Amino acid sequence: MTSTLTWAQLRDLKCAELEGAADGWGRAGNLADAGRDRVGKQLLNALSGTQQGEAADAAVGRLRQLSRNFQYVYTECGLLRTTLNSLAHEIRTQQRALQEALDDAAALKFTVHADGSVTYPEAGEGLVDGKPLPGGKATGGGVPGLLPPSGLVAPNPNVAKAQAIADRVVQAVRTAAEVDWQYARILRKLKAEPGLKVPDAAWTDAAADASAVRNAAGAYLKDAIPHDASPAERKAWWAGLTQEQREEYLAVYPDQIGNLDGIPALVRDAANRDNLQLLIGKLDGQEGEKAETQLAGLREIDRQLHLVPKPGEPPMYLLGVGDEGNGRAIVSFGNPDTSRNVATYVPGLNTSLDREFAESDLRRARDTAIGARNIDHSSAAIVWLGYDAPQAPDGLGGLAVMGDGRADKGGSAFNGFMGGLVATNENENPHLTAIGHSYGSRTVGAATQHGGGIPGVDDIVLVGSPGVGVDRAEDLGVGKEHVFVGAADNDVVTKLPSKRQSIAGVVGLIAGGPTAAYAVGDLADYGDDDLWFGKDPASREFWARRFPVGEGPHVVSTSGLSIDAHSQYFDPERDAVSAANIALISAGRSRNLKAEEYR
Repeated sequence: MTSTLTWAQLRDLKCAELEGAADGWGRAGNLADAGRDRVGKQLLNALSGTQQGEAADAAVGRLRQLSRNFQYVYTECGLLRTTLNSLAHEIRTQQRALQEALDDAAALKFTVHADGSVTYPEAGEGLVDGKPLPGGKATGGGVPGLLPPSGLVAPNPNVAKAQAIADRVVQAVRTAAEVDWQYARILRKLKAEPGLKVPDAAWTDAAADASAVRNAAGAYLKDAIPHDASPAERKAWWAGLTQEQREEYLAVYPDQIGNLDGIPALVRDAANRDNLQLLIGKLDGQEGEKAETQLAGLREIDRQLHLVPKPGEPPMYLLGVGDEGNGRAIVSFGNPDTSRNVATYVPGLNTSLDREFAESDLRRARDTAIGARNIDHSSAAIVWLGYDAPQAPDGLGGLAVMGDGRADKGGSAFNGFMGGLVATNENENPHLTAIGHSYGSRTVGAATQHGGGIPGVDDIVLVGSPGVGVDRAEDLGVGKEHVFVGAADNDVVTKLPSKRQSIAGVVGLIAGGPTAAYAVGDLADYGDDDLWFGKDPASREFWARRFPVGEGPHVVSTSGLSIDAHSQYFDPERDAVSAANIALISAGRSRNLKAEEYR
């Protein structure tokens, strides 16, 4: 190995200490921000409002300088925190690659030496004497220790395996050493000016400070990010940057790079892990129900990101995160850029960035990914909270669940994300599936009506749907044979009355009471195949492919009221049939589905 770093040192490196240091810089940044806030809101206001004269003016000037210094400390601490968390994440990636190589060597009974070479035992059978071929040693990037094969000598079958392991060990160490060198250079450049005499030019915007410290241009970083470009153009833009430029963007703008459709998944994941820490630090210092709710969700996502996947579970990638609106989070289980099959699940009613989302909705995507990978290992599943899903009715504002506005806006954003998957997926013809649950199915339906449909999507799955905004499966743009519907018998959301029924029912209620309301409502939609957002997707008139699901718990039972039938479609324990069918579709094996009778 050319690096002074050894694989044993890489294996034993404690990334948690780097993250602990990052947390310390975050706490220091929060203290600096609190100091700046106190100077700006309390001391300056009090002094300016009560004191006059040269002494007061001089004091105001010094306080303003102090406020700028506090802000500079806050910015620098944020950059240090981002850099350290990125370093820990990238080192962990190489540690995982190294550990996988070491595990493979152990399984084959190979020996990995301190210098990275790999000794392999005798194996195979000589063509002349039939004796096992001798073992040897493979060196990463070098030539394995064996005689060149001739027409009478077959190579030891262990040679290629040992060489591959040796190469992987060396590659992990070399990459880790390069990462260490790159981030050390960044950290050395994050220096404050003596005495904290921050020049005014450093405060033109948030980027100017970072660029001044790094002795580079400032605002061009932010202005050059191609927000208005297509996902394919963004991918090309990122590919055309130098490594140093990428490091600058990741250190200064992890929030923007991490949420930019068209940027590779590994890059988005690295940026969003940094941004996640920044968001946690930001919300941790805020009061209010929204901050507390989102903070709980972010901390749970952070906790899961640090878990080692269990056998059979795919790795977790954070493809988007933010605190705007009800919160944003996009999480993939499995790499969506390398997987042939990628399913993206859009949640619906009552979904927001909170602990419930981080536990339940992430579990749905994880279960789908595990189920699909059992069918085709090259599969990934994503939960996409990239819009403000309607919340439970709370006065007139809660009636958004009954409208199309959020679905239309969310559908446009969903198309942008799916366009990004198409741009970054490395397979020639990947199989993409869009899954809409509850109001999320209405959002998926809206996405199909934007600009030529959902980019790259082959199949659409609708579960627990109150309607999708169109009356026929063929109107969703993928062909009716590629639209699949699951509707539990006891899921009340799949039986919402149509708008016509609802209006007529109100008239009947006013005119003659509950009995008249039911009768008039039924007559207003004879055949009962309409829901609130159009035809019932599970009906013959919609003409999708309905697949079997469990009936779910009854709405009314001895245990009381329950709407659990609406939430168990993805659960392999509570509804194994539905979960298995969703996994089949996600893995591109819909031909194996059994049909269910239409409503």
